[in-house]
Amino acid sequence: MAHAAPVRHLVPDLAPRRSVALAVRHFFSCCVASCYGILSNCSVVCDVSERQMTGHFNSLGQPIGAPLAATSARPRPPRTPMAGRFCSVVPVDLTAHAPALFDAFGGNQDISNWTYLPYGPFDDLAAFRSWMDRFCTGDDPLFYTILDREARPVGLASYLRIDTEGAAIEIGHINFAPRLQRTAAATEAMFLMMRRVFDELAYRRYEWKCDSLNAPSWRAAERLGFIHEGTFRQATHYKGRNRDTAWFAIVDDDWPGIRAAFEDWLGEDNFDSDGRQRRPLRTHGE
Repeated sequence: MAHAAPVRHLVPDLAPRRSVALAVRHFFSCCVASCYGILSNCSVVCDVSERQMTGHFNSLGQPIGAPLAATSARPRPPRTPMAGRFCSVVPVDLTAHAPALFDAFGGNQDISNWTYLPYGPFDDLAAFRSWMDRFCTGDDPLFYTILDREARPVGLASYLRIDTEGAAIEIGHINFAPRLQRTAAATEAMFLMMRRVFDELAYRRYEWKCDSLNAPSWRAAERLGFIHEGTFRQATHYKGRNRDTAWFAIVDDDWPGIRAAFEDWLGEDNFDSDGRQRRPLRTHGE
């Protein structure tokens, strides 16, 4: 470097450190080069996490993803019911479900459920029904109504960002009426939708996203087996305020253990005569 000579002349004791400085520069240069795919004859390799390392390499010696047995497009979720022991999850029926859902959500009195949703609350049934007609009757998001054991509408949930080619799908727009919250039916509804995605449709990835400040949603995602993958700052905005979005996902490799945990928790022996659980849901194998 042109300025190296005068530096050595002025500060002779730095000369022995030149090899160290060059080594450091060499390391960072290699890292930068690697990021741009132009690393050639360099003995320093940027660190790759254990999860990223698949043990598969191409003919150039570069690490690549594991081969897939099936890469064909997955089917779209059908508009058919999903039945469980505590609840059922059925396609939205505007006429049959809107009035009962509006009442179950608390009408225009209890508005806390709407804080982290990009719409609502609604002043009256007419406004709520109009919103459902515009927003809940399309193909993506694809909405379902959650019915309790007495077939009363007590919640909404949807599949969205349905990527059939990439075999990835998201669950969202979840709204549980107060009487559904913290019940076996609420957990089972999420299991039924999860089971359809992995067992019936063979998707590879199931996502959950929420406002990073929505602590109940964050806790629910982790309890249900989703893994937090990061937070996207200023991902969007709604209702005149910023939203940092927390991302969670379950992938097909996670599913067998999570399914077994749900099936164990939902078993008849796990609930007493009053419907209280005897053991908690353990989706992460604690």
